[in-house]
Amino acid sequence: MSQVHALSDDQVGQELRKMTAFIKQEALEKAREIEIKANEEFSIEKSKLVRQDTDAIDAAHSKKLKQAAMSQQITRSTVANKTRLKVLAARQQLLDDIFDAASSRLADGTKDTTKYRGTLKNLLLEGLYALAEPDVQVRARKADYGVLKDAIKDAEGEYKSSTSKETKVTIDEENALPEGSSGGLVIVGGQGKIDINNTFDERLQLLQSSGLPAVRETLFGKNPNRKFYD
Repeated sequence: MSQVHALSDDQVGQELRKMTAFIKQEALEKAREIEIKANEEFSIEKSKLVRQDTDAIDAAHSKKLKQAAMSQQITRSTVANKTRLKVLAARQQLLDDIFDAASSRLADGTKDTTKYRGTLKNLLLEGLYALAEPDVQVRARKADYGVLKDAIKDAEGEYKSSTSKETKVTIDEENALPEGSSGGLVIVGGQGKIDINNTFDERLQLLQSSGLPAVRETLFGKNPNRKFYD
């Protein structure tokens, strides 16, 4: 029969020290594991916060860049529009000056009697061909009656020669054109219901409207934005 020997005090002390050392070692390892895990979680959370802050900074920077680009675009567009308006205004002023200068020189066309007689004849013939009537009236400035009578004879003769028809042109002295007008004449037919305005002033206005595109192109070149032409 075996006997159980009691542990001595030294043996009990050794066992206690072993158990204490083991427990201490376990505690240290556990603490180490907790520290490692805590550091990992800290690093993850830190990276997350840094990424969020970086994204926020990038978003704010991108927004500022877009705002700056938009502001720059608006400024550029505003400047371009103002410049365009100034150019258009300057061009229009130049055109107005040209036609004003032309208007002031219209009366010069009446100074040379021989040339003016030919001009009146051609203006009168234009009306005669358009009306094709045996009797028409013509209105002019009283100062032009002398040269007009010669022009009427020339026009009547040329009209008969080209159409084999006769027409009688009389001066409407009751409705003379204003002396302040530049010259030319008005042909009246259809028993006073039809008139063809061939005065110098009217011809200039027609040129100003119908010939303006050609004048613009001559002065400023073709308009790259124009898609349709008459």
